Amino acid sequence: MRIALVAESFLPHMNGVTNSVLQMIRHLELRGHETLVVAPDAGGAAQPAPSGRTALLPSLPMPAYPDVRVALPSTGRMTRVLRDFQPDVIHLASPFALGWKGQVAADVLRVPSVAVYQTDVIAYAERYGVPGAAPLASAHVARLHRRATLTLAPSSASQQQLAALGVDRLRRWGRGVDAERFRPERRSEAWRASIAPGEVLIGYVGRLAPEKQVDDLRVLCGIPGARLVIVGDGPERARLERELPGAVFTGFLGGDQLAIAMASVDVFVHPGESETFCQTVQEALASGVPVVATGRGGPLDLVRSSVDGWLYRPGDLDDLRQRVLDLVGDDAKRRSFAAAARESVRMRTWESLGDQLIEHYREAERLRPLDEAARSRGLPRPAIVQPPQRRQWRRYVALGDSLTEGLCDTSRMAPGEYRGWADRLSRLLAQGVDRFEYANLAVRSRRVRDLVSEQTPQALALKPDLVSVFIGSNDLASHGADPLRLAVHVEKAVRDIRATGADVLLVAPCLPAIRAARIFARRFAVYAAEMRRIAAATDSYLLDVAAMPALDDRSMFAPDLVHLSSRGHRHLAYRAAEALGVPDAEALGLLDDALHEHGRDDEHRGPWFTVHAVPWMWRRMRGRTAGDGLVSKHADVVVIPGGETARRRQQS
Repeated sequence: MRIALVAESFLPHMNGVTNSVLQMIRHLELRGHETLVVAPDAGGAAQPAPSGRTALLPSLPMPAYPDVRVALPSTGRMTRVLRDFQPDVIHLASPFALGWKGQVAADVLRVPSVAVYQTDVIAYAERYGVPGAAPLASAHVARLHRRATLTLAPSSASQQQLAALGVDRLRRWGRGVDAERFRPERRSEAWRASIAPGEVLIGYVGRLAPEKQVDDLRVLCGIPGARLVIVGDGPERARLERELPGAVFTGFLGGDQLAIAMASVDVFVHPGESETFCQTVQEALASGVPVVATGRGGPLDLVRSSVDGWLYRPGDLDDLRQRVLDLVGDDAKRRSFAAAARESVRMRTWESLGDQLIEHYREAERLRPLDEAARSRGLPRPAIVQPPQRRQWRRYVALGDSLTEGLCDTSRMAPGEYRGWADRLSRLLAQGVDRFEYANLAVRSRRVRDLVSEQTPQALALKPDLVSVFIGSNDLASHGADPLRLAVHVEKAVRDIRATGADVLLVAPCLPAIRAARIFARRFAVYAAEMRRIAAATDSYLLDVAAMPALDDRSMFAPDLVHLSSRGHRHLAYRAAEALGVPDAEALGLLDDALHEHGRDDEHRGPWFTVHAVPWMWRRMRGRTAGDGLVSKHADVVVIPGGETARRRQQS
């Protein structure tokens, strides 16, 4: 892949954003990917990325914090820079000003973007006290992240914060730690002696700026037998030196010097309440140093109270002092917490985080075409529901209408019989299962009322552990249909099924890409949005057919342009398997489609209006349906040969 990383700050200004970008560049290059860093130009001190390409854009220093540079190129210039690189994915590192331009350029170029939320600019605006700045910052952050293809949040607190702003497409992605650089063996008695011989050292590492709330550490000054050590620099240093009597200020430390300082303190403290992650807490834990941090933001996911440190009540400085005193006065507890601290970060390597990031890039690549398809139809982009953890199912029941019955999927079937996507899905799910059972209760022309009154009770009587629900198209194509009211009934059915412990695969229907279907577009869009909401509210799996760009291809539909062709049913089955977590479902689907390349169902299409539309309208006028008198094809479970069963049959 070719990845463009648009960073709000970069070398020589070292902070969490710069460090993360540098780590990712190294990892991406190691994995064989190409990178471009787009960042503000720091003038004469500017430094390019250690590998890959770098594009530095003209910038201005922030008045109150000249080390921080702000670049505001025109959208045209940003688009040209990115177009020249031809990225597959655009990584927005802590986006705000430059990141907004990167997002706009991503939309112009139709390239997926992954926005990494790393700086709580809303809290910063509040701390700096600029009138009206916080609401503006909040609105901008929400707008930017809602446009990004995918947003990565470093902690549960930041996920909740973004979700409250209406940001969807959220994924959790933390930060790695260099456990080789930050380790207990770096502890230096010589360094300790140079700071405060024979005293317990209470350390803080970070930027000296208002949002870090370093002045809260004044309650730690004057603790008998202890010394406060402040590592870092920033615009608040002069004031803090006056307000923290007796504290030792080392200035900025980096590299091995920082690692030695971190491992050489006895207790690490961090009072900042606006940390989305707090990398220095993680580095302290890796160094085998117990941590006392505020119980808000990133530290909530890092510090285990009474195991490797303490979380004190936010804003309660008496509690902060008591937590620190607890560790300062107990050598044995410090040693116990220190051992647990090192163990807690053992699996948080930059290598594992880098591989996770690449998977997020690939997910964004899959999502962007869905967004384009939705936008072309005038629909909101599909919300991506994070499904519950996949388990191995043994009894699957399919509910719905003709689409789930399999109408028009005649592939390898006797005359008058149909397969369908649910039948195909059952075989994919049966792989590796000794005995997999399947029932299909779907019947053509059935409606939501039939789902509630007939199909759901029948399904529950079969005691399934997986149920698919794909229904609503017949209702939505009827006069006066109310998609919101229909969704209420579907939600009741889904909740009844989920109450038994069974999983649900909820399918949001779509319209074929033909002009005649446009009169129903708004109904289908509202209904699909409700299916996404229901899936999220009930922890169900979601197959968002409405957002599948492949279904714009006429060959996915049968000659009536209403039902799916065999190719369409194959496509739907593999997309459903992918939603349910079946390994390699996408690759299998592409292979299956290639094998059927010359057997597509696009022959004998005839005049659509007279062959298909007129008979349908005639039935509707007479109050009849194509499903009158029909029953489901698998009213009871049938056994589908799975991995073990198939092997036994082969052996016999």
